[in-house]
Amino acid sequence: MALRLVLNCQQIPSVFRYGSIFHHPRKILSNVGSDRQLTILRYTRNARNTRSESFAPKQTIVPTEVQGIAIESGYIDPSKILRSLLFTAAFTTGSFVGVAIWEYETIRSRAMQALRSKLSVNWFKERVKQNRHEMEQWRKDLTGWWNKLSPGERIFAPICALNAIVYGLWRIPSLAPTMVKYFASNPAAKAVCWPMFLSTFSHYSLFHILANMYVLHSFSHAAVVTLGREQFLGVYLSAGVIASFASHVFKTVVRQPGLSLGASGAIMGILAYVCSQYPDTQLSILFLPMYTFSAGAAIKVIMGIDLAGILLGWRIFDHAAHLGGALFGLFWCYYGSQHVWPMREYFIGYWHEMRGPTRK
Repeated sequence: MALRLVLNCQQIPSVFRYGSIFHHPRKILSNVGSDRQLTILRYTRNARNTRSESFAPKQTIVPTEVQGIAIESGYIDPSKILRSLLFTAAFTTGSFVGVAIWEYETIRSRAMQALRSKLSVNWFKERVKQNRHEMEQWRKDLTGWWNKLSPGERIFAPICALNAIVYGLWRIPSLAPTMVKYFASNPAAKAVCWPMFLSTFSHYSLFHILANMYVLHSFSHAAVVTLGREQFLGVYLSAGVIASFASHVFKTVVRQPGLSLGASGAIMGILAYVCSQYPDTQLSILFLPMYTFSAGAAIKVIMGIDLAGILLGWRIFDHAAHLGGALFGLFWCYYGSQHVWPMREYFIGYWHEMRGPTRK
């Protein structure tokens, strides 16, 4: 299970607690007691029931703090759900349009290279000779390493690098206000749109990022081989934002604000797709390889746990985000890849006309 962190404004655990079947959800920021780490939530209740004040006037906000940074956590404006919905729809559409253009430009570039090689063999030979002289040894090594990677690893590597960079930024105290504002999704905050996307690359705990990246690496190859790198990236990015939207809706309905971050919503989309596409594939738990189970059964159990977490009010992980990402993965497996993805051809036709004729 891929896990997503949530910072709960009413009940903040003193340490991180983890629990999953074979992957780690997007989790909740908590107080870890170190001067170098964020001190989460010293919450002043003032003898009032925070749940009853969730939709109270804004002046009743009782802010929480992260290293002295006030966080909007006592009020969720229901009208922001519309903004979140519009951003989710626009971002998802934009993601698939972007990867469709990427696919087109890749094919076009390869075709032009093949055409040029036939039109001018001497030009091609001279160009290769020139490149060999200009290429440095480190670039040769890097190219060789990249070519040895599987298709799944080639798309996993940059995603993992981005997550690692953002994780490093969390360790810089001076960047704490920016990280809390833009890299943690919170429906009660003023900025609700871009954090829905940026938070999917954000991890505060080392165990959190390692667990999520391990799961992504385990399932990325099968997903990329089936979907192709462009479609994979569109599904991954869209699932992450849709997971954030599901989290916003749930927090607004139950009147429970809080910060959420982690790649698990996006990973759940990929996980649900692969497990549904290959339901008979046998999986095992990392430290218990002797126990195996089918991928189809695994995704049912995982989604069942997240559904139970929503119904029973568990507040350790963002179960709504997990479920939202998984549902999108199921949607793409049974409908999207067959009916939505082929529609890109209509857009590519317009893009080709805008692009103009090729240059020889």
